[in-house]
Amino acid sequence: MADIRSLARSQTKTAINVLVKIMQSKDATPAARVSAANAVLDRGWGKAAQPSESDNEVPGGPPQRIERHIVNPENPDSESI
Repeated sequence: MADIRSLARSQTKTAINVLVKIMQSKDATPAARVSAANAVLDRGWGKAAQPSESDNEVPGGPPQRIERHIVNPENPDSESI
């Protein structure tokens, strides 16, 4: 396994050059150019962070209590009916 990894890593410069050529090629499809550009960016800067479900949560966690107050429409300042 280490031999394969070493062999692959020895081709890094060539692989990056190929990706850059595809990225810059006017003959390559737009999808191929975007894919090559993403691969180059990923190798140079790392993959972009993916938002998780917890990123959408309100700070402090979920609400502890939800209340519904029903008011008299004729007297909105009154207490619950």
